[in-house]
Amino acid sequence: MDITGEYRIAAPRDTVWAALNDPEVLTLCIPGCKELTQVSPEEMAAKVALKVGPVSATFAGTVRLEDIRAPEGYTLVGQGNGGMAGFAKGRAVVNLTEDGPDTILRYEAKAEIGGKIASLGGRLIQATSRKLADEFFGKFANRLGAPAPESAALDTP
Repeated sequence: MDITGEYRIAAPRDTVWAALNDPEVLTLCIPGCKELTQVSPEEMAAKVALKVGPVSATFAGTVRLEDIRAPEGYTLVGQGNGGMAGFAKGRAVVNLTEDGPDTILRYEAKAEIGGKIASLGGRLIQATSRKLADEFFGKFANRLGAPAPESAALDTP
């Protein structure tokens, strides 16, 4: 499943870059985040509680930063295990572009799920993934001063 989105953030690119690399800011923005710990400059460990349809689970996993091009963007590679609920793994390419005093944040994400959570059906999983992406980037943009997303997340099967 692919999800893409674009947000205009009312802050300079260096400020947006710093926030994207700040575990405290990310903890406040990630839906259901219980814990986010910096393991190394390129890796964080996370615990996130999520509900997808009737399935609730706490996922423990890691997020690794690759292809770092400060302050232009990077690739996030993550994986999480929710026990009997299943697993999730994915990759997101995040790009930051200056637009006057604002920053345009664009992302393209691919996700893969397995286990009990995967049996819920593609439409529910896509809708939930899109909602979680919008919630994260909406909170992130608002935290940095943006009133609302320029465009919402889009998904493709």
